[in-house]
Amino acid sequence: MAKKSGYLHGYSKKEQQRLYKQARFLEKYVYNGVNLKKNKNLIEVGCGVGAQTEILLEHFPKLKITCVDASFEQLKQAEKHLKKQIKKNKVDLSLQNAMQMDFKNNTFDSSFLCWFLEHVPNPVKVLKEVYRVMKKGGVIYCTEVKNSSFFVDPYSPTILNYWFHFNDVQWLMGGDPFSGAKLGNWLKSAGFKKIETKVVSLFLDSRDKKTRAAFLNEWTALMLSGVPALLKEKRITHRLVKELKREITILKKTKNSVFYFAFVQARAVK
Repeated sequence: MAKKSGYLHGYSKKEQQRLYKQARFLEKYVYNGVNLKKNKNLIEVGCGVGAQTEILLEHFPKLKITCVDASFEQLKQAEKHLKKQIKKNKVDLSLQNAMQMDFKNNTFDSSFLCWFLEHVPNPVKVLKEVYRVMKKGGVIYCTEVKNSSFFVDPYSPTILNYWFHFNDVQWLMGGDPFSGAKLGNWLKSAGFKKIETKVVSLFLDSRDKKTRAAFLNEWTALMLSGVPALLKEKRITHRLVKELKREITILKKTKNSVFYFAFVQARAVK
């Protein structure tokens, strides 16, 4: 079946707020190992609502960040959220297609992409554009999902069934829910050197009930964000959603439940 353009999660106000919460929730995992202290001029590709932009400036206040996104709705929200940073000339917002940006060659000394390449039809083309607008010696950080790693126990057939459709629809919309595993190849194809990748594993069971409960809540919000799109595509039914929620409740109440997910981070140099 041919792929078609789209964004699985949609652009509702509820979804935009979920993105802010998700960014904060995963902050310590995403930014562990990210070092931009010596950089001054960063391009953030696929900035969305500016959730990561805000965090980047908190960690690295010397940065000036140019944010690029193709969604007017997301950038409009980012403009509201980053009002203070924009006023201080720390952030510029730019409505552009990441596969064909209008910046000059060798403009930025660093770049940051987070949960973005999974949503684009041609990740290598995006990375080649990022490579073009970066200065020699500039550093790029990418963080991407590997949705095939998702595992829960006790056995939850409806959750697994739903997760398959979630990923399949994203794939048919032109995305790649397994993008993390391909970052090394993509960065190499785009021309980057000194490529480093690491797998970040989230393995939670009864040994850390508090963190496990928090991730199950966060993951519930992530999964349910895809319900409108999956219903529209007639991939699921309201009855399945009801059963999905029932299985999630069981997971949350089971003493020895297990949650596992892994994503991939990459660092490279032009």
